[in-house]
Amino acid sequence: MNNRIHKILNTCRKTNRKALSIFITAGFPGIDATPSIVKTLEKAGADIIELGIPFSDPLADGPTIQHSSDSAIKNGVTITTVFDIVAKIRRDSDIPIVLMGYVNPVMAYGMEKFMKTAATKGVDGLIVPDIPVEESGEYREFALHNNLAPIFLAAPTSSDERLKQIDAASEGFVYCVSLTGVTGKTNGLSDNVSGYLKRCKKCITHNPILVGFGISSGKDAHDLAPHADGIIVGSALIKRIQNQRNGDYYPEINAFVRDLREGLDNN
Repeated sequence: MNNRIHKILNTCRKTNRKALSIFITAGFPGIDATPSIVKTLEKAGADIIELGIPFSDPLADGPTIQHSSDSAIKNGVTITTVFDIVAKIRRDSDIPIVLMGYVNPVMAYGMEKFMKTAATKGVDGLIVPDIPVEESGEYREFALHNNLAPIFLAAPTSSDERLKQIDAASEGFVYCVSLTGVTGKTNGLSDNVSGYLKRCKKCITHNPILVGFGISSGKDAHDLAPHADGIIVGSALIKRIQNQRNGDYYPEINAFVRDLREGLDNN
């Protein structure tokens, strides 16, 4: 398959650029704010946008993203709202968009209908953490049929054989989780992360490797850049938005993403 994710990551590899993927919860802090935030992220140097579908019982999200998801739900965000947000972004942006959500809302919406609508609105990839590779046949079939990249997560606890299985099932990239637990941990990156990513590079040969969880600064980006094809950042950005009480979070977003970009580029 070939879509915007593949194109940007191929370009990154050819130009020795590390990819920067940024997660933001759709509809947080407000429904109308999300397209403007995405535009700011893109201008500041983001290569891929992950839009979180708000869910009341997330599996992998820490307190920061849980809070943003709860706020979005209170704002009235549904899957239909998320698709409308994607359509608005697509009016003036061609940045790759990955939807990240959980299987219950997707099944309630209808798996086949979800995939068709996502493709029509301009989505490029999907991350559904609670669909295990072994049970992903129908999910992958519908996704690939609609030119959507199914992206699976690998963890430090994944065996070499498991990493190879995840690589074979994924398209676009493999999301390598840098630590065990949920998103947003701030106690620093594990000393073992470089060894884990070396193992990922050995086993994951079909897809680029993007690493996420626990990345909160340009220094973290700089330290991880040699070990992966790119990074994924979410909680650290959302926390900065939450902390801007006056609502003028755009300068903070711009400065933070530029710091991440500089950390990736100065290697």
